[in-house]
Formats: sequence, structure tokens, C-alpha cells
Amino acid sequence: MRQVILKPDVEDGGWTAIVPSLPGCVSDGDTKEQALANVRDAIDCWIEGAKALGHAIPADSHAVELAEV
Repeated sequence: MRQVILKPDVEDGGWTAIVPSLPGCVSDGDTKEQALANVRDAIDCWIEGAKALGHAIPADSHAVELAEV
């Protein structure tokens, strides 16, 4: 399990999904559900790629705080 940030894409429509614990792991979709399905694939690819390169897989962080500024 990984924490995912979902945010609306105000420029193009749809949703962007960001995985904070995996740098550069981002996906999108026309709906929240599609963005989540796509980011699951992105997470799998990110982890497979890191393993293939011999890189450590970062642990997921569950310390989340939401602030609007």
C-alpha cells in the first residue's frame, strides 16, 4: 500500500495522482477511479525499475498533514 495524493487537473481536466514516497511516480486519469488504476500501474513499474537497478525501495510514510495556504 502507498499513500496517493489525488488532485484535480484544472488545466486539462481529469485527475492527477502523486505518490509522495516514490519520487517522480505520478499518473493521471479522466476520473478519480481511472487515475487510481493508472497510478497502481505506475507504482508497480517504479518498484520493478528500482529493483532492476538495485536501488532500495523507499518505505511509505503515513504521517500526512493537509494544509491550505
